[in-house]
Amino acid sequence: MGRLFGTDGVRGVANADLTAEMALGLSVAAAGVLAGAGGEPGRRPLAVVGRDPRASGEFLEAAVVAGLASAGVDVLRVGVLPTPAVAYLTGSLGADFGVMLSASHNPMPDNGVKFFARGGHKLADELEDRIEAAYWDHAAGLPWDRPVGAGVGRVTDFGEGFDRYVSHLVGVLPHRLDGLKVVIDAAHGAASRVAPEAFARAGADVVTIGAEPDGLNINDGYGSTHLGALRAAVPAHGADLGIAVDGDADRCLAADGTGADIDGDQILAVLGVAMRDAGTLRHGTVVATVMSNLGFTLAMQREGLRLRQTAVGDRYVLEEMKRGGYSLGGEQSGHVIVLDHATTGDGTLTGLMLAARVAATRRPLAELARVMERLPQVLINVRDVDRSRAADSREVAEAVAEAERQLGDTGRVLLRPSGTEPLVRVMVEAADAAQARAVASGLADVVKSALG
Repeated sequence: MGRLFGTDGVRGVANADLTAEMALGLSVAAAGVLAGAGGEPGRRPLAVVGRDPRASGEFLEAAVVAGLASAGVDVLRVGVLPTPAVAYLTGSLGADFGVMLSASHNPMPDNGVKFFARGGHKLADELEDRIEAAYWDHAAGLPWDRPVGAGVGRVTDFGEGFDRYVSHLVGVLPHRLDGLKVVIDAAHGAASRVAPEAFARAGADVVTIGAEPDGLNINDGYGSTHLGALRAAVPAHGADLGIAVDGDADRCLAADGTGADIDGDQILAVLGVAMRDAGTLRHGTVVATVMSNLGFTLAMQREGLRLRQTAVGDRYVLEEMKRGGYSLGGEQSGHVIVLDHATTGDGTLTGLMLAARVAATRRPLAELARVMERLPQVLINVRDVDRSRAADSREVAEAVAEAERQLGDTGRVLLRPSGTEPLVRVMVEAADAAQARAVASGLADVVKSALG
């Protein structure tokens, strides 16, 4: 049987792959693993539980809360809040762990269970493995220590979590947003109340779109994976910029005053320069993944900033940030981590800090984003090939070497097997779009021939 935990918790189609029984079992298993890890003697374990507004989150939340309380864990139920809010509250309230029910940017039928360790940090692989092992032990009927009487957990609705989190976001901003008009696209998701409230408290004139969740419309035509609505709304409302988060608001993309896209690389570049100028960019370093645009790498060099690159995935970015003591990292997809203020990617915080840079410099976002030039980037997914042989194929290696020779210093090749699908990703960057397409297409043909 495959591993339950993926790169970001346990996900699947709600009530098919991810059932109420599984959610209950996972919460009981997590209680046994996480509740006793460094807690205060004599104090009952405490967990923070939140969710995004998917309809399935209602019954999955009930299952998780029931599992935790049955395992002797007190529960603070914070309701619909972003993933980074649950992480923040887990830390600020001194909880033993947190649970978020969300499938992030996935379509509505999906859902997921994500756990945070004490302090609001993502779980290490070792802890996920222990939770999974306990889950299967319980599923097999092995007994576990069930509390009775006064030993069972108590459940409390914690409505103060909303204000506590919003106050935190506004409190860490380096500059107020007075005078800015901002369009917020909340993806009909978990930040539908949080993001507009935070921007308004920070002084912005706020226009909201995609902020009417009904349990069924999350990520449907709105949010960071569907930027068309934001592109149109920003110039239509005469706004200075627009911010789009995804369903659980752990990522952020933007649009400048003309409606043009501002991706995660550009956001990282703008914030990197801003934090350098403010003296908060530790070690003068930004952490990004190998999928970052070459234009971002060149921009960091021009600005005198160091760049540390990791494998694709925000968890790898976070690991490198912690290892090196760095304060800023992220991905092209909009996962941006400002480690002084958040333990995970936070789309609302990222958008606030980007807007704060516009307000502080009194320069349009389009001008600030020109700190880097996005080089043409072509990505081809070569399907139905043996991805396991990609690293060992002499034919593929020779083709990559030839492509790199053709591109020289003005381009880049990245060829890597997918971690979840039977395909190999071929990514080529070049100063010229036609050259990037031609080189990528040629490499894709070689991969198909050699590994098919």
